[in-house]
Amino acid sequence: MDEAVAWALGHPVRNEVLSILAEGKRSSSELAKIMDEDVKLVGHHVRELFESGCIEDAGTVARGNVTERFYRTVILPYITDEAYQAMTMEERHDIIGVTIQSILTETLASYRAGKMESDEDLWLLWDALNLDAEGRREVADELAASYERLADIKGRAATRMCESGEAGTTTIVTATAFSRCRQGRPERNYAPSIED
Repeated sequence: MDEAVAWALGHPVRNEVLSILAEGKRSSSELAKIMDEDVKLVGHHVRELFESGCIEDAGTVARGNVTERFYRTVILPYITDEAYQAMTMEERHDIIGVTIQSILTETLASYRAGKMESDEDLWLLWDALNLDAEGRREVADELAASYERLADIKGRAATRMCESGEAGTTTIVTATAFSRCRQGRPERNYAPSIED
């Protein structure tokens, strides 16, 4: 899984394929048309993504005398604390890898497309907090509560969009909290604030 995630995100075509497949199932020919790329090139990357376990089979459709195979990104379940604690380390490793791949796919695709620069509501945060066991639990509880508040925001937005007819903007929201691989804290070297 480690190598598959890095490999999948290391090429713009594979990254874009993953981003499109996150929207729903597509065939290689549909992907090539959306991406305005050669179907053989896209098909090659799709096969490799499938063989590495980054995408999964979503069925076939017969079109005339041709059978077209469809793919989708690996479906991510919502995993409760209890379910996560019951998983083996290998199962945890795999689900974490697929989740990281999804987060990085969307982040890199938006960045490469130049969407972040024009997003007036962009919010990027990175920090390294030195926490005790109780502080780590508080962060986990805060992220769980935040997830619930985000679900409420999504529901209110859906209601408003139904009433107004506004299409809305798909907004990727991520949150992570994990132990750093190294003991020390990274030095924070922020440039002075840029003011208008």
